[in-house]
Amino acid sequence: MSRLGFVVRTLGLALVVSVGMTACATAGPRGRVYVRVAPPPVVVEARGVAPGPGHVWVGGFHRWTGDRYVWVAGSWGVPPRPRATWVPGHWKNTRHGHYWVEGHWR
Repeated sequence: MSRLGFVVRTLGLALVVSVGMTACATAGPRGRVYVRVAPPPVVVEARGVAPGPGHVWVGGFHRWTGDRYVWVAGSWGVPPRPRATWVPGHWKNTRHGHYWVEGHWR
């Protein structure tokens, strides 16, 4: 294969990959990434026993990798201040697609 043929083939492959990825996710307002594919159902996790007093369960979630969802397991966390509560992250569905809302301490 000639050098020009290799370059054309490589650029064509890059174009196909980039088009395929944008078919699944697009950028939206305020830097949000909208995913057109709905996230899978939340995984029911076994929590086990808290490692100590005051620990709070921070549940797992599906993270978008750019081409698929992967499960990020939950873990026990310590609140940053007394009486803080964990607000779980969640996927929000809009007309643009699905976007992730981060969990946070309140």
